[in-house]
Amino acid sequence: MGLKQKLHTLKEKYKGKKIAPAFNALHTFLFTPNDTTHGGTHIKAADDLKRTMNTVILALLPCLVFGIFNAGYQYHLATHEISAASSGFFSSEFWNWANFAVGAWKVIPLVLVSYGVGLAIEFVFAVIKKHEVEEGYLVTGMLVPLIVPVDIPLWMLAVAVAFGVIIGKEVFGGTGMNILNPALTIRAFLFFAYPTWMSGDKVWVHGAVERANELAAGMKVDAISGETILGSLAQNKALSYDTMDMFLGFIPGSVGETSTILILLGGLFLIFSKIGSWRIMVSAVLGALTMGFIFNNVVDAGWISEGSKFFGLMSLEFWKHLIIGGLAFGIVYMATDPVTASQTNKGKVIYGFLIGLISVLIRVFNPAYPEGVMLAILLMNVFAPTIDHYVVQGNINRRMKRLKVKNT
Repeated sequence: MGLKQKLHTLKEKYKGKKIAPAFNALHTFLFTPNDTTHGGTHIKAADDLKRTMNTVILALLPCLVFGIFNAGYQYHLATHEISAASSGFFSSEFWNWANFAVGAWKVIPLVLVSYGVGLAIEFVFAVIKKHEVEEGYLVTGMLVPLIVPVDIPLWMLAVAVAFGVIIGKEVFGGTGMNILNPALTIRAFLFFAYPTWMSGDKVWVHGAVERANELAAGMKVDAISGETILGSLAQNKALSYDTMDMFLGFIPGSVGETSTILILLGGLFLIFSKIGSWRIMVSAVLGALTMGFIFNNVVDAGWISEGSKFFGLMSLEFWKHLIIGGLAFGIVYMATDPVTASQTNKGKVIYGFLIGLISVLIRVFNPAYPEGVMLAILLMNVFAPTIDHYVVQGNINRRMKRLKVKNT
């Protein structure tokens, strides 16, 4: 008897009992459900929640693979085992097994902890509440390892995932009922609960924290600096990476957020597969460019002196905000979450534009945490229903006015 048949037998055996959702979830996760609709439905389509989630995961896989190699590459670059001058997107210096081994050693455990803890909690709540386990966490479980520093302790990640799934999702009723993006809720918990592991210049490259501790203990080792571009600009330091490196992703940062080109390709894939909203993505980009352009003009007008703590990020060319930090990743994979985003077409444009605008605004005016996309998306998650309410109300008011004119 095969695994599929065994699970089907267990489903039938425990049907109607409290443990039934656990067997149903395993069967649905591993195999295509054989349930078909026989009633008089208005719309029939081949897509379902599982296919939708799998499509997003496919769009994330290039970022994951690149993040694994980049984690090893940044480590070997910091330890001077390889030279940045001889590296490139298609070079053997980057795509070699030494980089993969180091990156996989750090990144794959993050993925396993994220899925292990998150799915275990989902199963427990499904059994307690006697409902089916839905596939919503499939994407969240992949997003979480990609938006954290490579050296984040696994126990911290486990605690944050538990918080995000329980407080950010299950207390609202589970998949489709949450008001905040679960992955960003997890990241926000990490940032506020363990700030020294989520910001600064020692957390973005593997081994940097360990070397810093060894130096503090008087050991004769070389320091590893893993400062991000945003952190450097927030301290008014000169930009130390060229534009192509930033666009391709050969920079320190969260595991999956560094390669703008792969994020762009993932975004196009989501748009053409009709999973991600192009309105949100395009308007968020325009919002970020608008805010960056305003800051550039403020600097050009001489209203901000070069010694100001805001000068570094204000003077950065407005379009470069899109290729550093997590802005592009957040716009493509977080802002477009269909549960927490605006639902109306006009609302999506407003929602996305404000995310881009506020992200750059927070970047510039919060040097202690020069990355605003997380906070911007969470803020707009809260206001998304309000935006939709006024969009719908505006449409109703316009139709009522037309009706009055017609009747007169």
